[in-house]
Amino acid sequence: MNRYSYIRIARAIGAFVLMAYATMAAGVASAESGHAIVTTTAMIGDPVRHVVGDRGTVESLMGEGVDPHLYRPSRSDVARLTRADFIFFNGLNLEPQMEPALHRIADTGKPVVAAAEAVDVSQLLSSQDYAGHFDPHVWMDPGLWVAVAEAARDTLSASDPAGSETYAANAAAYSEQLLALRRYAEETLSTVPAELRVLVTAHDAFNYFGRAYGFEVIGIQGISTESEAGLRRIEELVDLLVDRQIPAVFVESSVSERNVQALVDGAAARGHRVRIGGQLFSDAMGPHGTYEGTYIGMIDHNVTTIARALGGAAAPTGMNGQLAAVAE
Repeated sequence: MNRYSYIRIARAIGAFVLMAYATMAAGVASAESGHAIVTTTAMIGDPVRHVVGDRGTVESLMGEGVDPHLYRPSRSDVARLTRADFIFFNGLNLEPQMEPALHRIADTGKPVVAAAEAVDVSQLLSSQDYAGHFDPHVWMDPGLWVAVAEAARDTLSASDPAGSETYAANAAAYSEQLLALRRYAEETLSTVPAELRVLVTAHDAFNYFGRAYGFEVIGIQGISTESEAGLRRIEELVDLLVDRQIPAVFVESSVSERNVQALVDGAAARGHRVRIGGQLFSDAMGPHGTYEGTYIGMIDHNVTTIARALGGAAAPTGMNGQLAAVAE
């Protein structure tokens, strides 16, 4: 063996030692900072963050205005998922482009939890787009979203028994907030006249909302934004708006407003003025760091916007004044 071979071997050993040291250092840093948790959507990230408290950090891959139906994971996303100690995703076919990567990671033994599938199956609605599947937009009913906090509590407690009391207390406190939000929404939305409780939106994301609060829900597109609305569908909805004198339709932060504007224009051509009642948060929350960038703020915003646009009344500050601590 010549001296160049010895040099190559020495370099390889040195590189291996450095890599091992870096891995150990990363492990120590992770242990010091608590559990590293990654969620697909911010709607899942928010309850998980409340449950883990100061025993970990939570990062959500999909932010403001991102459509989970169409989202494809980048290389950096896969790297973040691989480094995480726990992964929470919605499931129920909300993130179809991500599921292959999530299943591969789950096969390594890492906790990968389909959070929305923790909801009792008897409470799930059928998907109108995919036979044999359920509607994935469970977060539209805060009463059902309690199941995500409970799933986070159980998953974290199983891996970290020392923190189980903390996780249980945090989950219980947050669940109380969610149930208070649902009661507030019931009271506020009950002020909308019965004949105007028709929610027309860009896509069919509000069926759990409609069931919880007694609204007829009509999406221009189906449950998945991959479906396209044709001219016939637009004409049918224009007829409905005119015949029933619906005063407002709604755009969504994560879906193009093109089809909604087509309804407004079509109704105007028929002599009926329909206005855009506001922007709703459907498949993504509001900007990070804002009240609407929390799960409770997202739902509160939707309730307030819908009630006011359809002839009801909402408190000046909604739930914000009562639950301001949630936005901190």
